[in-house]
Amino acid sequence: MASATLSRGTALAAALLALLAVPAHAAPQEPQPDLTGLRDFLRTAQQQGAPGAMARIDDNGTVSKLTVGVADRATGRALSTTDRFRIGSVTKTFTTVVLLQLVDEGKLTLDTSVNTYLPGLLPDSRITVRHVLSHRSGLYDYTNDMFAQTVPGFEAVRTKVFTYRQLVDRSLQHALTNAPGAAYSYSNTNFVVAGMLVEKLTGHSVQTEYQNRIIKPLNLADTFYVHPDTHIPGRYARGYLTPDESGGPLVDSTEQTVSWAQSAGAIVSSTQDLNTFFSALVGGRLTSAAGLAEMERWTPAGTGQAYGLGLRRRDLSCGVSVYGHTGTVQGYYTYAFTSKDGQRSLTAVANTSNNSAVLNTMLRTLDSAFCGKPTAQARGAAARVVERHEDVAPGIVRD
Repeated sequence: MASATLSRGTALAAALLALLAVPAHAAPQEPQPDLTGLRDFLRTAQQQGAPGAMARIDDNGTVSKLTVGVADRATGRALSTTDRFRIGSVTKTFTTVVLLQLVDEGKLTLDTSVNTYLPGLLPDSRITVRHVLSHRSGLYDYTNDMFAQTVPGFEAVRTKVFTYRQLVDRSLQHALTNAPGAAYSYSNTNFVVAGMLVEKLTGHSVQTEYQNRIIKPLNLADTFYVHPDTHIPGRYARGYLTPDESGGPLVDSTEQTVSWAQSAGAIVSSTQDLNTFFSALVGGRLTSAAGLAEMERWTPAGTGQAYGLGLRRRDLSCGVSVYGHTGTVQGYYTYAFTSKDGQRSLTAVANTSNNSAVLNTMLRTLDSAFCGKPTAQARGAAARVVERHEDVAPGIVRD
């Protein structure tokens, strides 16, 4: 009996010591991801017209993978989180990382005029590298014209190969939308200019720079820049473009050059690779601390979000902020975001686009992944945040 009493006393003492060892200011533990809610959103996206939808969460060593629907409507093959897909404007963060590394190497300064590096390219020498990377240049987005009609616009450029200069010239047919630095206005033209800067300052293609500076160091086995090739290598999810006419058949948009986007949106990747990339980025493994701080200098960019340099911040219903980028390319919607410390990352993908209902449903996956099961108040707050613009043709309002 004495021995048993001693054991209980020893255990109690150990428990008290453990409690005393916890700092009084320790932050509460993050809520667990709401996987049931997340799966429900993926199913809703499928019901709204996406052939399939998937999500992967990497949470400090724990991996959750969820899929619904198909990767290929013709064969009926089920979607898998190992499938590769076109990441659209998530490419912009890759491009920015390359440029911030060049800043770290002393080859570029953010507040220098773009025309210093690319003489005569832009009509206003007040436009700086920082303005371009933060969408505050005022450069008109040429995709507003290119994809004013979704399917005809896509079919017109599906197999075309553009030079960067041709894309910039399309933008310059329009006046600046605002004075340089005056306002945030999302424009793919900015990241075409960013690609030109990469190639001018390094003497290499963006493909080479992505490969040497990001893909190889992080061992991203599913990440490729194949432009101007039209084929996604390996196993991939096919993408399906929704026509503007209600009820029209989906268009298989998988094979294309993505030359209309290039350094603004042409990378192919996977859910695992994107989670690895954003976790490494916010963890300081891709730029200096000063470079990451520059990426996180925020400009308001709509309800519940802000934009830094090639990086989005989304402020969720539970008060948590997450960091990453959205991606739209014909046939794919991507949300790839990570927590402040990079310990929890989500990539959620639907293999359709030009469908505002699906777009907004995929937005809701962020709350499920980072906020846990919602309260009624949080659910209402999340519902009030609505995406009315895509990363393609952002000047077109989507109901």
